Order: sequence, then C-alpha cells, then structure tokens
Amino acid sequence: MTTTVEASQSRLERGRNMGMERALVLDTVRVTEQAAIAASRVAGKGDSELVDQAGTDAMRRVLNELDIDGEIVIGEGERDEAPMLYIGERVGHGGENSWQVDIAVDPVEGTGIAARMVNNAVAVIALAENGGLFQAPDTYMEKLIVGPPAAGKVNLTWPVAANLHSVALSLDREIDDLTIVILDRPRHQALIQQVRDAGARVKLIGDGDVIAALSAAVRGTNVHAVMGTGGAPEGVLAAAALKCLGGEIQGRFQPRNEEERARLEAKGASVDRVYRTDELAPGQNIVFSATGITDGDLLKGVKFFKNGARTHTVSLGYQSRVMRFSDGVHLFAEGARVTVHI
Repeated sequence: MTTTVEASQSRLERGRNMGMERALVLDTVRVTEQAAIAASRVAGKGDSELVDQAGTDAMRRVLNELDIDGEIVIGEGERDEAPMLYIGERVGHGGENSWQVDIAVDPVEGTGIAARMVNNAVAVIALAENGGLFQAPDTYMEKLIVGPPAAGKVNLTWPVAANLHSVALSLDREIDDLTIVILDRPRHQALIQQVRDAGARVKLIGDGDVIAALSAAVRGTNVHAVMGTGGAPEGVLAAAALKCLGGEIQGRFQPRNEEERARLEAKGASVDRVYRTDELAPGQNIVFSATGITDGDLLKGVKFFKNGARTHTVSLGYQSRVMRFSDGVHLFAEGARVTVHI
C-alpha cells in the first residue's frame, strides 16, 4: 500500500511540475524573442550599452505581462547598479494564483559581440520554482562543461589532459578530434596551451559561454567541452540548460577581491569546493529559453524584413526533457503585432 501511495504522490507531483512547464514554456520563448528583436535593432552600431539596454527593456516589459510572481535572482546587477532587471526585482502580475518562480536572465549574452555583429550573441532566460536556482553573485567561476555522454566522467580537479581523455572516450573519438571552447582572455594562456599540448583543438570566443555550454550538450555543433573561467551568473544559467539536457557543469568560485569573497560567504558559498549541476540548478521545475541575436553555432540571428522579423529559439524543460527549436515569424503592423510560430 505504501508503495502504491508513494507512486500516486509521485505522479501527482510530476503532474504539477509538468503544469508549470506547460504554462510557462511558450512565455519564456516570447520573453527571449522580444529581447532578441529589440537588441538586434541596435546591434552592429558599436554601442554595447545601447544593445544591452534595448534587450533589457524588452525583456522586462514582457516579463511583467506574464502570469507569474517572479523574483530576479540572476540579473543585470545589484539594485543600485542596474536600473532594470536587478537582483531582487519582482516581475509579473503577481496575482494570488500566479506561478511563484525564481528567474535568471541575461537579456544580451555577449553585448560586445552583438555591438560588433559577431556570432553567438543571444538573449537568455531560465525560470524555476523558488529556491531552484543558485543565487550566485557577480564574480568569476572556473568551469568545466561537457555534454551527456561525458557527464559524471570528468572532474574539475583533474589535469586537463585527463579530462580530455575521458571526454574522447565517452564520444568514442580520439583527443585530436575534440574541439574545446575557451574564452579568449589573457588569463587562459596556460589552459589553452595545455589543451593544445594534449592534442585537442581550441575554439576561442569573445563572449557567450552560456550558448557555448548548450552547444557542447548538442550533437552536431562540433563543440565537445567548455573550459576556463567566466562569470558565475552565466554558470547558473548554463547549469539550468545542462540539467534539462543531461549534460554537466562543474564550477569553482574565483572571487576577484575581498568584496566578492564576502558576497559569496553571505550566500553560504565556498571557494574551496567544486559545485555541480544539481547544486547550481537544484530545481525540479526548470524552463529555459535562448533566442539568437546574431548567427551562431546553434541558433540563427534575427533577420528583419519589411514589416517583420524572423527569430530562432531553443527552449528546454526539465520535466519533459524536450528540446524545442522555434522558428518564429513576427509580423509588425501599425499599432499591432502578430507572432506566428512555424
């Protein structure tokens, strides 16, 4: 009897979880689509702040139209530093029956590359139940990101060559078949050399390690792992996506100064341990969406035509374990907007 009751409760819980995903997955797509369209309008003009502001304004506007009672836990900065989508900001209708969610956003991941119309700029959001996303402060994180075949078979504390060997074995390849994405930063010179000395190829990117994480978890992108130090908030966004896909992120916080160390300690975080996917994204109700701003490895950028635009989005749900690609055609009319998904 106990087993039957437990099974019944499990099915009910899964039903509630799926209800949240079904209710919000298309909403999250709309959020990133509108942010990408707005940011793309001013992309290529060489102004990173203008691109970021356009994406942020659009994302905030759509979030406040949703039937959610949401709190930004990963955002554009602290309240005194960011006028919109700051950490702790409340968004959505906030009604009695609204979904209670924590939200991680990056309205324009890769503001610099979007300003220059370089590949792989995206608009990103993740939603989870309250407490479902680690509230990482704006500091650095050393990361190791792999796709599903290598999940559980690597370790951030191992030498680079050992991890590459494990990734190659998991994919039934040789190390010299692998392509490893690393942010193009002076701090990564030694890491880049170690990867190359082990026999793998290095793909340097100017920004955008969230979309790189997605690419590592999807076959056919020719990206097999992501290594190096980047933003901790982006690590949480990547964890949300990787949890939905069955991939893995391992991260170790790297505060740049005593103020960042104090913020980490205030969150109960340690700089001496490695955090894994389920710790950075512990939620059981995770919905994720990313829309291309510029063309990239996984997503196409926004394309404008007369009175409209076309977007390309990937959306994920942890409960359904489904990856959806949405090709959206947005028709603009005088005083109205119609969106058609095909």
